[in-house]
Amino acid sequence: MSGKGVLMILLMIVVAVGLKHFFYPWGGLSAPTLPLNQWWGDEEEPRDWQAYLDNSSEVINNRLMYEESVINELKEQLNRPLHLTEPIRGANFEYGFNTEALKSIIKYWRDDYLPRWREREIFLWQFNHFTTDIQGLRLHFFHLMAYDDQTIDKHHYPVLLLHGWPGSVREFFDLIHKLHQTETDKENKYIFNVVAPSLPGYAWSQGTSRPGLGPAQIAVMMRNLMLRLGYKKFFIQGGDWGSIIGSHMATLFPENVLGYHSNFCAINTPNSIFKGFLANFFPRLFAPSGFEDFFFPISDKWLYILEETGYMHLQATKPDTIGTALLNNPVGLAAYILEKFSIWTNVSYRHCPDGGLTERFKLDDLLDNVMIYYLTDSITTTQRVYKEHFSKEQMTLRLDYVPTYVPTGCVRFKNDLIHFLDFQLEEKYRNLIHSTYYHEGGHFAALEVPDSLYNDFISFVQKVERLAKIKEYKREL
Repeated sequence: MSGKGVLMILLMIVVAVGLKHFFYPWGGLSAPTLPLNQWWGDEEEPRDWQAYLDNSSEVINNRLMYEESVINELKEQLNRPLHLTEPIRGANFEYGFNTEALKSIIKYWRDDYLPRWREREIFLWQFNHFTTDIQGLRLHFFHLMAYDDQTIDKHHYPVLLLHGWPGSVREFFDLIHKLHQTETDKENKYIFNVVAPSLPGYAWSQGTSRPGLGPAQIAVMMRNLMLRLGYKKFFIQGGDWGSIIGSHMATLFPENVLGYHSNFCAINTPNSIFKGFLANFFPRLFAPSGFEDFFFPISDKWLYILEETGYMHLQATKPDTIGTALLNNPVGLAAYILEKFSIWTNVSYRHCPDGGLTERFKLDDLLDNVMIYYLTDSITTTQRVYKEHFSKEQMTLRLDYVPTYVPTGCVRFKNDLIHFLDFQLEEKYRNLIHSTYYHEGGHFAALEVPDSLYNDFISFVQKVERLAKIKEYKREL
């Protein structure tokens, strides 16, 4: 290497150190203190919180059913003539959801899926559904507990599963079976008490009419939910919003989190962006051999992000506008949601006439998720978290700058939207003990590759056990 090359490298290192000192204080920031009982309900905040907790802390078992009239109304809407603009000649999904493919999906939804709706409904209620009041909002969640005789000779822990947008708890069904061992596997030494909540405003969880309910405040609610269920220590697994919320929980409440595992680890600080730019010039120095294309060339990765985040800019500024356009509009709702399951699963699917939707998923599974959004009228409230996330109040917390010392595991599925190097992540996650890569899989890993996600999570748990030598979980923890 020439002298000029060495000088350039040294200059970049000096600039990086300077940026770190300017943007990221030595040792990181201290965690902010958030109110643990902030009120989000529509009614006036109770003056006597203890009385409120005594009267609202009950966990209620629910089996939510929909009247035939609701399903018939949907059938009527899907029966209306489709007045769709013809796609651009020769285009597949490059311009968005191909309208010819959309016609085919609507036909399947109307003529095949809906006549079997009661079967799908039974399928959706295969787990125990519960609701409880947390800080003024009615939250919905799955809760699967292992019986004492199931835990003999097993490593037994609780785990909180956190979904994102435009997903739902429906993504986790296969993963829940594996974690809870619904299908008996004598060779499997792990069994989990599984809690999978619908985030506030999603599905059957109530949204708030008050401003300010961002990912940090949701993290507080999720922690309160776990404490209410009797879990003082637990693992967390999450992607998308679940990754951000799970990260905030690990940062704010390390005393409660045994380990944080994510399939969408990210850090958005000027220093991490600069590190990524620097690594682009020397990919072999920073990326594991054989996985360089997960990160580089950085120009291609950022162009992809620019193309795929138009929805985010809209939802982060005017969520109610797009929500109004999609509410009670099943055709538009399906196109808006399923387009993400196409491109975010594999960007190459934009060149497929059907968006490659059935390459990795069953259409019934995808329509289950769309039905949840449609039946609960929740599209608008699910999108408001974007507005709150990018608010001045949320940004002021600067949680990306607060070090997280909880054992952390990051699994990367190649076709996800974006990936961060350990070189970047370690400034936030100071105890990054698990970093893995898979050539198959995209953004919706729990639905697409549940076996890989499960095996990776178990591998992470084993590392936490070896590291911390934690004892087998007991209820009194």
